[in-house]
Amino acid sequence: MTALLGDLVRLESPSLEPERQMPVCERLRQAFETVGMRCRYLSGRTSGCQLLAMPTKARKPRRWQLLLGHMDTVWPVGTLADNPFREEDGILRGPGVYDMKAGLVQMLFALKVLGEKGLRPALTPVVFINSDEEIGSHDSTRQITRLARGAERAFVLEPSLGREGRLKTRRKGVGRFEIAVRGRAAHAGLDPEQGVSAILELSYVIQQLFALNDASSGTTVNVGQVDGGIRSNVIAPLSRAVVDVRVRTQADAERVEAAIYSLRPRDPACQIDISGRIGRLPLEPTPRNRQLTTAAQHVARDLGFELKEGEAGGGSDGNTTSLYTATLDGMGAVGDGAHAAHEFVFASRMAERTALLALLLLLQT
Repeated sequence: MTALLGDLVRLESPSLEPERQMPVCERLRQAFETVGMRCRYLSGRTSGCQLLAMPTKARKPRRWQLLLGHMDTVWPVGTLADNPFREEDGILRGPGVYDMKAGLVQMLFALKVLGEKGLRPALTPVVFINSDEEIGSHDSTRQITRLARGAERAFVLEPSLGREGRLKTRRKGVGRFEIAVRGRAAHAGLDPEQGVSAILELSYVIQQLFALNDASSGTTVNVGQVDGGIRSNVIAPLSRAVVDVRVRTQADAERVEAAIYSLRPRDPACQIDISGRIGRLPLEPTPRNRQLTTAAQHVARDLGFELKEGEAGGGSDGNTTSLYTATLDGMGAVGDGAHAAHEFVFASRMAERTALLALLLLLQT
């Protein structure tokens, strides 16, 4: 497992460089074919390689379960020079090792051990690995949706939550909005009364946006980028803000999105243009998700460890699959440091998580 993980990490695959995806996709194809999976590439419109795999003997499975992961990372090419793949006292380090190439290794080895033991799941395992998850899965979501609609359950091999290895049974929904305010330019010294400041108007809008924050419900609205104006002696004719939204429930998503689109200018001489949406609805503890979580916790006890759960502020493709089928997220590696320089995985926990996934794949329903 460590050897394969090293191969994947050394094949740097940042989301924003699609041409870098094919080498890691090819290495994954080789690995999955060795465990009896038939693979094909699905070309993206804007992203790199997407890999679809299913058992060689399962031409058109009538009942299946989805194994989901991503091969892209947030790290630019060249990161390996300062942060190479390495093992230090049972700790595996390197860019993308935790989020989430170790999860891909665990996925593969779960299928490998089932094959070696002659154990055939009642629900055919179907693997989908995309290369644009870290930038919102805009290209691959249509494929994920298609697969999730027909699947009886989905296991998402995103890294677990915290060093305890908790499942991610709740994820916030994520939205991105852009607010553009149009005013009227004028000379700030000679003719200021003829101008209408888009920056001033945006300042009122920003206050209304921050007022949507609600700690009790877990709703966060953050204006993370602001720009505008031409120069200091010109009344600003245009200003812009980019807004990040996180919500815990679909009802909150609808409420906040409606509130943003209801924004109106304080000065009628200004115009406000709004774009964006809650692109990933929340992953909520639905009854079918709870049933799958409980099953996983029973299996973990049989293996000799306790499987806890928690909430993640960021979204994943599990947010999408949960809309259509029972979903268990955070099934991947145990470690810490997603998107951080200290990213690492506990090597000793990889076999444990692989065994957990293998046994869950054998569940009848």
